Amino acid sequence: MNTFLSADYWSERYQNNQAGWDLGQISPPIKAYIDQLEDKNLRILIPGCGSGYEGSYLWEKGFTNVHLLDFSSEPIAKFKSENSSFPLDQLHYGDFFEHNGEYDLIIEQTLFCAIDPSLRANYATKSAQLLKKGGKLVGLLFDRNFESGPPFGGSEEEYKKYFELHFLQLQFEPCYNSIPPRQGSELFIKFRK
Repeated sequence: MNTFLSADYWSERYQNNQAGWDLGQISPPIKAYIDQLEDKNLRILIPGCGSGYEGSYLWEKGFTNVHLLDFSSEPIAKFKSENSSFPLDQLHYGDFFEHNGEYDLIIEQTLFCAIDPSLRANYATKSAQLLKKGGKLVGLLFDRNFESGPPFGGSEEEYKKYFELHFLQLQFEPCYNSIPPRQGSELFIKFRK
């Protein structure tokens, strides 16, 4: 088993301040997407939530049915300590592939690029299982390759083969508002079940 497939691997990365994926803020493309959402009753899942900036932002904007999930207990514990009014029953520590629930929206920020590429088809299947009919998977995927990972990159062509089996509508757009180090290397996705 690859070490990055264990919760201990990710917890150690947080403990050693080796969380290069952590922007220290909500990702600008996801913030822009959230800013146009109107239905505050959406049931939202953020898998691989890390420090949970997206969750904090949604909560502050009045979305009360936001669920955060991470494989490592480290970011969940940190989030709890910094967001004392956030409902504890909406914080989930565990494996995405074993998570159960039904959601209107899943926000993808960093989980897909962190899992072993051999699990990508399983990710597409699980995302579809967790979404209600008409639900959406929205967020960011890399539009580039890396020499090794995680993170693991890919392309629109590759991603389509995983998701087109489970979603009625796939939309990929070059991300115009990525952070400077990721300019030109991210796709904004909107997939509808």
